[in-house]
Amino acid sequence: MIKVELHSHTADDPEDVIPHSAQELVDRAAELGYQALAITLHNRQLDPARLQDYAEDRGVVLIRGVERTIDGKHLLLLNFPTAAERVQSFDELAALKQRTNGLVVAPHPFFPMSNCLRSLMDRHVDLFDAVEFAYFYTRTCNFNRPAVRWAMKHGKPLVGNGDVHRLLQLGRTYSLVDAPLDADAICAAIRDRRVTVVSDPISCVQAAMLAADMTTASFLKGWRTTVTEGMVSEA
Repeated sequence: MIKVELHSHTADDPEDVIPHSAQELVDRAAELGYQALAITLHNRQLDPARLQDYAEDRGVVLIRGVERTIDGKHLLLLNFPTAAERVQSFDELAALKQRTNGLVVAPHPFFPMSNCLRSLMDRHVDLFDAVEFAYFYTRTCNFNRPAVRWAMKHGKPLVGNGDVHRLLQLGRTYSLVDAPLDADAICAAIRDRRVTVVSDPISCVQAAMLAADMTTASFLKGWRTTVTEGMVSEA
């Protein structure tokens, strides 16, 4: 069994404010015993060539990935070619999937955010290969529960993911996959349900601190962008 993280972000992300580099993410993953990692930037697929040797030297296999927004909803597209960056609809994604060995995962599908799939899960059941059990939950508040029920109802595997925006999110929720250290083999094993979720809830204090950190970073990014645009306009 290999330890896998399939949902992570780095400072290369074009949308979210992420403090750590791709190299720092790989270093921390290696320290925690991860053997495979997907870096899933929003709507941009990180070129694995620039990081491949660095990761391999640390015993980590990289899986190509992107967190693509389609019709305002987030989907994790793993092991797809770069064409995954350009799909504009669920039908286009279904067509691309037929031509590739890509894995489609529903990330945090029932969390209370507008970009979560929710009812669209039922409209596109056959499109999804797996459902995410996400890091961000406590003992008293767990939006993963409906995802677990949906996966059981439709016979889909669950994958444990950190949705890593801060390095401290690594190590609490992850997947153990019964596969060789190879991206194609890992994706095939997940489809075959040879995957186990390992997860511990975070405390309410940890949840509040993480939410506050990410909200503040997002606010400051928006403020800086507004100020910069104003200065450009005045010039």
